[in-house]
Amino acid sequence: MRPLIDSIRIRPNQWLNPLPLADYFGNDRPIEVDVGCGKGRFLVERARTQADTNLLGIDRMLRRIRKIDNRVRRLGFPNVRLLRIEAYYAVAFLMPAETIQTYYIFFPDPWPKQKHHDHRLFNPRFVEALCRTLRPGGQVHVATDHQPYFEAIRDILRAEPRLVEQPPFQPTEAERTDFELWYLDRTPIGRCSFRKPA
Repeated sequence: MRPLIDSIRIRPNQWLNPLPLADYFGNDRPIEVDVGCGKGRFLVERARTQADTNLLGIDRMLRRIRKIDNRVRRLGFPNVRLLRIEAYYAVAFLMPAETIQTYYIFFPDPWPKQKHHDHRLFNPRFVEALCRTLRPGGQVHVATDHQPYFEAIRDILRAEPRLVEQPPFQPTEAERTDFELWYLDRTPIGRCSFRKPA
């Protein structure tokens, strides 16, 4: 059994400037970000199979972050860090420019009522932040069970000239999130992927 390590949560001294992510990981390997990592099923499986990649899980719910922290420490995966914060703020203000290799954004809250659409994560400002923080050649992978929101997300991403659409990312069976497993046989899953050209 691997030794138990200290908490893998990132607790910045400041919240106003981009974080020195390489310092938190202790290396300069590629960084992938699981935005809204939920219960961590996808994140933990990626950590297991992608040992040469740094993985940052972001979620605003402390309970989820604590559970993932405990699980990853028990498993002894050194390539995971966690950040408890709202997704838009993290991407727009805390991710350094041109440092992120991949963003995974699975099942973001669709805020289905028209009057709540302003609360949705995907909008031109968020896409601007994605483009600014992606490395050349970096990718964004999106999945959602809410078809109208999926179409809106894909339209926003297609309208961004700095991104090129590519075949959608398909998770392995073990990488499927808890949300995906819940909706898998109930409704179609919309997927799209985009790349920032090198």
